[in-house]
Amino acid sequence: MNTSHKITPMLRQYLEIKEQYPDTILFYRMGDFYEMFFEDAEIAAQVLSITLTSRSAKDEENRIPMCGVPFHAVTGYLGRMIKAGYRVAICEQVEDPKTAKGIVKREVVRVVSPGVTTDDQLLDAKVDCYVSALTINRRSTKNWIAGLAFIDVSTGHFYVSEVIFSPQHLSPLIDAFTRLQPAELVLSHTEMERSSDLTAQLTTHLGKLCLTERPDFHFDLQTAYTTLTEHFGTTNLAGFDCESLTTAIASAGALIVYLRDTQKSDLTHIKRISPLTDSEYMIIDDASRRNLELTETLIGGHRDGSLLAILDQTKTPMGARLLRNWLLFPLQQHEQIEGRLTAVQELIHLKKTRSSLRTLFAAIHDLERLCSRLVLGHGNARDMNAIKVSLAQLPDLRALLTACSAPLLHEIYTELDPLTDLHQLVDTAIHEDAPVSLREGNLIREGYNAELDHLLVLLRDGKNLILALENSERERSGLAKLKVGYNKVFGYYFELSRSQSASIPDYFIRKQTLVNAERFITPELKELEQSILTAQERRLELEYSLFLDLRDQLARHSRRLLDTANLIARLDVLASFAETATEYRYCRPTINNEESITIIEGRHPVIEKSMEPGRFVPNDVQLDQKTHGLLIITGPNMAGKSTVLRQSALIVLMAHLGSFVPAESASICLVDRIFTRVGAMDDLRRGQSTFMVEMNETANILNNATKNSLVILDEIGRGTSTYDGLAIAWAVSEELAQKDGVGIKTLFATHYHELIDLAATNTNIQNYSIAVQEWNDSIVFLHKMVQGATSRSYGIQVASLAGVPEHVIARAHQILKNIEQAEFTRHGHQQSVSRRQKGKEQPHQLPLFTPPQHPALTLLAAARPDDLSPKQALDILYQAKALLEEHPD
Repeated sequence: MNTSHKITPMLRQYLEIKEQYPDTILFYRMGDFYEMFFEDAEIAAQVLSITLTSRSAKDEENRIPMCGVPFHAVTGYLGRMIKAGYRVAICEQVEDPKTAKGIVKREVVRVVSPGVTTDDQLLDAKVDCYVSALTINRRSTKNWIAGLAFIDVSTGHFYVSEVIFSPQHLSPLIDAFTRLQPAELVLSHTEMERSSDLTAQLTTHLGKLCLTERPDFHFDLQTAYTTLTEHFGTTNLAGFDCESLTTAIASAGALIVYLRDTQKSDLTHIKRISPLTDSEYMIIDDASRRNLELTETLIGGHRDGSLLAILDQTKTPMGARLLRNWLLFPLQQHEQIEGRLTAVQELIHLKKTRSSLRTLFAAIHDLERLCSRLVLGHGNARDMNAIKVSLAQLPDLRALLTACSAPLLHEIYTELDPLTDLHQLVDTAIHEDAPVSLREGNLIREGYNAELDHLLVLLRDGKNLILALENSERERSGLAKLKVGYNKVFGYYFELSRSQSASIPDYFIRKQTLVNAERFITPELKELEQSILTAQERRLELEYSLFLDLRDQLARHSRRLLDTANLIARLDVLASFAETATEYRYCRPTINNEESITIIEGRHPVIEKSMEPGRFVPNDVQLDQKTHGLLIITGPNMAGKSTVLRQSALIVLMAHLGSFVPAESASICLVDRIFTRVGAMDDLRRGQSTFMVEMNETANILNNATKNSLVILDEIGRGTSTYDGLAIAWAVSEELAQKDGVGIKTLFATHYHELIDLAATNTNIQNYSIAVQEWNDSIVFLHKMVQGATSRSYGIQVASLAGVPEHVIARAHQILKNIEQAEFTRHGHQQSVSRRQKGKEQPHQLPLFTPPQHPALTLLAAARPDDLSPKQALDILYQAKALLEEHPD
């Protein structure tokens, strides 16, 4: 920033404040505008598409770039700056310009960044907005420990976790970030320098990630621990079950300090810190979340078309965010899952109650974010009215729950605070049509404050009060012709004829003598005049002061508001599950302890909704670790193999949410992780080929899957040569079927038909296929999975259905026939007629494994004819014949 220009007192103040916030765009309040200068102005003008002007425009040498935005429209401009990845410091006038001596005092009142904002226009109502912090413990050369902390300042949610990973494999750490998708990452100065590779990968995975650098000492363990205990008012962190997470504590403490510095608040709405542990939740890695399209589609990243879009019939923003959180953190506790399922089942049966609840939910605003704005000092009167409208629904909502007996619903009923005192407070104090601005008046209702009521009377009835005083003075003084007048010089005055002026009371003060009259004032008249003339100004100041006091009162009850918001969100999600189950004919799954998965007439929740009712073909799936550990599924493309795989994984996942599932019946065991290897595409942004993407995902499965995991494989090895791919697929199948002596429950769809031979040597492997019907050299997809393998992929028929030109299809048939009749050499050249007549060369297809020798041949090879008697030779001949009959192949 060039500071060689002529510096005015205002610019000097600007530069002093800017020096304190060098990594932000400074919005500097001047009257009705926020102004930006120097480089900030050039950046803002480009991002916001506003005019770049200058101070001292006629003096080229001292020209200072500047631009500005109106204060009443600042939220929209802020949103565009934040989406562009910038951090913005809001600098306000903190004293009245009328009373200021010299330059008006200004201070930064908050810093808005991609991960730290509470403005509705900058947030997605259905998605949490997290700022995160990271500390890495590098004490071991093999495994490092990452301490993570996440806070959504708009809701008060605060999570910590620790991730063990190796420096060569960052996937576990990246998975932890991509699950919550923070918009901003806070790092120490040292960590910022060390972790450039990691931050580059995170930026690639998360899209726009704002990186914020902070001093190293903020991440000191003892400093962070003290910060957290002081914030929560505790002596230790044992009550939050995170005392031992020392690396995460360092990040959490640093994050609290960062938010205090940027929000200029004590953050009292952040009431608790919650550890995220693998033992409580099912783990779904980043690849599986994308492959299963849990929250967004693979192509385009749209919400519509995802599982979340199908399940989300919530009515409140808090409910929508909680449902997304449940989807990302499925339960692993049997009792908790059953509790949700029982609550959903009861809400399905209580149709009228559910309908009435959802009607009430529709009138409830975002209590979490409204409360946070109040605590942080950003809330306005309309926010309070939104809280009032929301709280008005609580008594009726609680009354509806009296009809519910499910333990979870009864728990919500018991804990739900109707907050009638807070509703009464806001209803009594805040005007129904209060404006957004806090300085325009019309915030506070009449009857709430006596002094304000008096000022309102003065403003509304000032003239009548003056006339009333005139009548009062006539009666008190006996001057029947006394009248009130007004001019700009003296203000209000009493006027009498000169003949009456001789008998005026002592407290009349002569102000002006005219030819035929005299004018007087009284202390009471001047006091009333002063009250009327200053009533508007005093009213605005008093309303503002009363509003701030009221906001503080509500902020002191933030815990009650947030607890109530959480209960409403839980109830909203359960009602949403019930609504979805009723609309789409879902069934209640049974959670078993038998390590088996049985799905009868299962359906894909997303695909079936896109089809006409009754068109989707359901399928059964049986998985266990005795006879159905690994199912090898063959069949043509487009037949529905991938659909069966994905729907099975989604049904298992939905059961762990406590949701009903799309099936006639389902018995699901507890699953610790769901792995998927589905689809194949180059990842050019990360410098990985199709085959490398496949192998990374496969390695993750083989290294981390346990006997309690579910694995979904849709092809392996398509990105390399046929034999390499087949060999890898075979070896992976064997490992999954035999790992740790019990195997891993796996669904494997493949076009490598050689793999069906695995079932002959492993009782834990079963062959299935997707049925098709051949018709006039074409096929009809039946989309039904049946037991038994198929030896054909019907590729040419599928190509024809896809619209490949007829002459190309005809040529493909001809080539396939030639290959099957060995009319092409192993090098792809057509054989000569003479050579075909000498003997056809078989297509070059090396067997993957040498087939076992026939028992009869083994018997004959072991025999020594010279040593056998005729009787012994005859016995061997009979044995060989018997073996041939027993093993005809």
